[in-house]
Amino acid sequence: MHWAPALGACTELNPVYRRLVKMTLEELHLIEEQIGQIDQDIASLLREHQDAVQRLAEVPGLGVNSAQMIIAEVGAKAAAFASAKHLSSWVGASPGEEESAGVNRSKRSPKGNRQMRRVLNQAANAAAKHKGSIFEIVYRRLVLRLGHYKTIGAIAHRLCQLVWIILHKGVRYEERGPAVREKSKRARTVRMIRTLRTLGYRVEPLENAA
Repeated sequence: MHWAPALGACTELNPVYRRLVKMTLEELHLIEEQIGQIDQDIASLLREHQDAVQRLAEVPGLGVNSAQMIIAEVGAKAAAFASAKHLSSWVGASPGEEESAGVNRSKRSPKGNRQMRRVLNQAANAAAKHKGSIFEIVYRRLVLRLGHYKTIGAIAHRLCQLVWIILHKGVRYEERGPAVREKSKRARTVRMIRTLRTLGYRVEPLENAA
């Protein structure tokens, strides 16, 4: 195991503590292996929906793992939801009557699918840091007035709408931000393809991706 040499070199640690550290590291290693196996199992179940996974994974902030979790929750075509508004309401990311600029002013905890909200909030945080993307622009425009958490909520709501459009209409994401460099886009595509292949998907190199 990769941590064994480091543990062996730490000769000044009390033997009892060394055993405890070793046990903890072995447990962490086992958890990592189990997570890896679960990821492989999920990918196997969703392999017939590879195109939907890939289209969602192209959205800044999402990636392959988030795309798989979303499709597991709403389906490969989000067919149960007649509109983006219906999906947002089901998730609990709907603006509602008390919101302005896509941000909820109500202090009540939203009802809906907590798993989806968690995925979308994590994706919103990542998307807001994606240099030159439309999400970074939205974040910078809203954060001074609304604060970080409400702005992330607004971006999560936009992502939820985008998820419905991509899945329900079968379209691909197109970056609208003005400052996304072609080199950065290619690097992100290469990482996505590498992750898909690691999980067992069969992906051909996209033109100019490598």
